[in-house]
Amino acid sequence: MSQDRQSSHDSFDVDDVLQKASTVEKISLLAGSDFWHTTPLPRFNVPTIRLSDGPNGIRGTKFFNGVRAACLPCGTGLAATWDQSLMYEAGILIGEECKAKGAHCWLGPTVCIQRSPLGGRSFESLSEDPYATGKLAAAYIKGAQSTGIISTLKHFAANDQEHERVGVSAVISERALREIHLLPFQIAIADANPGAIMTCYNKVNGEHVSQSKQMLDDLLRGEWGWKGLVMSDWFGTYSTAESLNAGLDLEMPGPSRLRGPLADLAISSRHVSRATIDERVRNVLEFVQRATKTAVASEESTRDLPEDRKLNRKLAADSVVLLKNESNLLPLGQKPFKSVALIGPNMKTAAFCGGGSASLHPYYTVSPYQGIIDQLPEDVEVLYQPGANAYAFTPELLAADVRTPSGEPGLRMRFYRDPPSVQNRTVIDEAVLTESSWHLMGFSHPQLERLFYADVEDDLIAPATGTFEFGLAVYGSANLYVNDEIVIENSTVQRGGNFFFGKGTLEEKATVDLVEGQSYKLRIEFISGVSSKLIKPGVVNFGGGAGRLGMIQVIDPEVAIARAVEAAQRADVTILCVGLTREFESEGFDRPNMDLPAALPPLITAVLAAAPETILVTQSGSPFNMLPWAETVNTHLHAWFGGNELGNGLADVIFGAVNPSGKLPLSFPRCIEDTPTYLNFGSDRGQVMYGEGIYVGYRYYEKLRKNVLYPFGYGLSYTKFDYSDLSVSATSVTLNVSNSGELAGAETVQLYISPDKLASIARPVKELKGFAKVYLQPGETRRVEIALDRFSTAFWDQELHKWVCEKGQYKVLVGSSSQNILLEGVLDVEETTMWSGL
Repeated sequence: MSQDRQSSHDSFDVDDVLQKASTVEKISLLAGSDFWHTTPLPRFNVPTIRLSDGPNGIRGTKFFNGVRAACLPCGTGLAATWDQSLMYEAGILIGEECKAKGAHCWLGPTVCIQRSPLGGRSFESLSEDPYATGKLAAAYIKGAQSTGIISTLKHFAANDQEHERVGVSAVISERALREIHLLPFQIAIADANPGAIMTCYNKVNGEHVSQSKQMLDDLLRGEWGWKGLVMSDWFGTYSTAESLNAGLDLEMPGPSRLRGPLADLAISSRHVSRATIDERVRNVLEFVQRATKTAVASEESTRDLPEDRKLNRKLAADSVVLLKNESNLLPLGQKPFKSVALIGPNMKTAAFCGGGSASLHPYYTVSPYQGIIDQLPEDVEVLYQPGANAYAFTPELLAADVRTPSGEPGLRMRFYRDPPSVQNRTVIDEAVLTESSWHLMGFSHPQLERLFYADVEDDLIAPATGTFEFGLAVYGSANLYVNDEIVIENSTVQRGGNFFFGKGTLEEKATVDLVEGQSYKLRIEFISGVSSKLIKPGVVNFGGGAGRLGMIQVIDPEVAIARAVEAAQRADVTILCVGLTREFESEGFDRPNMDLPAALPPLITAVLAAAPETILVTQSGSPFNMLPWAETVNTHLHAWFGGNELGNGLADVIFGAVNPSGKLPLSFPRCIEDTPTYLNFGSDRGQVMYGEGIYVGYRYYEKLRKNVLYPFGYGLSYTKFDYSDLSVSATSVTLNVSNSGELAGAETVQLYISPDKLASIARPVKELKGFAKVYLQPGETRRVEIALDRFSTAFWDQELHKWVCEKGQYKVLVGSSSQNILLEGVLDVEETTMWSGL
């Protein structure tokens, strides 16, 4: 690891800077200096501070050719643990990773609510429930900030779809905004006091939050009394005077587009007062001052430590949800078998994270295949078949597949000022890629303008004889040449697609016949993002440009399924692993539907028909269509995007090294038509109506008595838990939980509150108001206490603009899921009270 950069800057005095700095110097502090850093003020010893993505790991400063990093499970995976202590430990890992990457500030966690399974970043958030989200996020933040690293709660607020995200207005009732979409922020701020908050891209009720005085100054800083830094999302500042007056301290990234001389003009024309500028500057300076108290690495570095791997493995294992085990086939560890069929496109693909800001360059990944193989007895025969090709983009070439022109593993990328038509042009920069994609957001070179050129070259040794499909997607322009003959043209005429945060093209494809063992010269001629022919309103432009080359051998779908079926019929045990990847769930675009890739349902149906006792493993960050096969499968695990240790954590559960304890942090509906946002999702001429109001997730399904496939809070164990002796007081609920099974395990006790029958306002059937995870040995009983707080009976009165705890008799419901209530009690509220504030 590189040498720590201590807080060796001579300390600066905030008031002294405010008193002595010029207006131009003050304004300079109110925007980043570049993509990841605040602006220093050397005259006053104010240093620059580095910020870094993302919610499940710390990428560092580069999307392109970045430093490797630890990747934790995605947000829904972390929330599936329902374990606040474990979330705290995960936060510590995030903090230490920040230090290794030289960053003082972590851009996470994400706490927007999952309104719809289709939301592109649903995997990045934690839950459909605001209370669970707030409490788990608070533990995550406290862990990270215990290391001295500053957490950034995001995206404030209601940033739960990607469609036209910079232009769409979320039209929300005041009650729904408070009870559902602001509550996670309120709880996390009250419990953990994050040092920074990031505003969202979208508008709320007609106004961008980054320039909303009502949201920032009146609510966040006034009513809630929060003190900290408010920053924009990247390129999410839309005004000068309005954002400054509303309370937006820091425009990111830099250099500034809307501050600088424009802010100076706003001051001189009296649209912004000098006192307001000083308020904004004070918040930036106090943020910097707090950040510099913690030492971080002077250069981006790695820290892939054994204890980190152990924690990440536990996170992966504890996130796995056992949905079905009707034949008691699991765990496999004690069952004799001589052969196993490992089937499915996700089996050897380590779907370790979602796409966009959450993606990073991992230290390593463990696929389900590798994790399972490592725990199999040596004498077990392994029959592997992918069964189908299921991808949104043609799989990338990896360094091991190709060689640079000089013979190194990887692809050589050379940057130029001049186009290929210029002979003997000068190479300005050069890099070796470990995979055949490049995202140049944040990339710059002093000798390159916005318009620049690059060649990506490699030599491919054909892995087999047959027809191969190549795919090329780009933000900018690009053409693919094989042996100097053009194969794909994606420059003159371009079709809009989802690539690169929704800014890029569709993947253009072509087939080429290759001969095993022969060498083929591949070359992509690329032109930077400004050359793009696409016009896409409502999409963030991160600049730079991006490209992606894929290649895969064409296979007959019927043949692939037939081979998988044959393997399943031959084997004693069959494990089928299917689902989504970061190509389907990503920042920048929403999913068009809940369907799996078209090749997967026939594969699942065929394998289950051939081997009814198949162990089915599904992966995704949010729900997808599981019917009709979900009703016939006997053994089913859901594994999320599980981070570096995905495969090991999954195998630990399959073989019984870990007793599964994960529970769903969101409902799995039967179909998209059943969901509360079915008629109200996506931008409709610049707005989206939150017509479901407070009835999000299980609140909606229970109110309409609509069946779901798997309910909120659901998850099985290899052991059995009993609940007894419920006691309710004004401040807490206590009960006994016993492990009546034969294996040690953990249970998440969930507390729901139902309103009084005579409530003065329509309310959900019940709402989660507490939870606790308890670990028990066989035969052990433990008394569990869950505290009640002022949210336990409260609703938001949009006439009084206050929280109201109404007099009445409330049902206390305790169980193992939202639909498995095991104990009931009564909570009497003697008088009606009202309150506001944090």
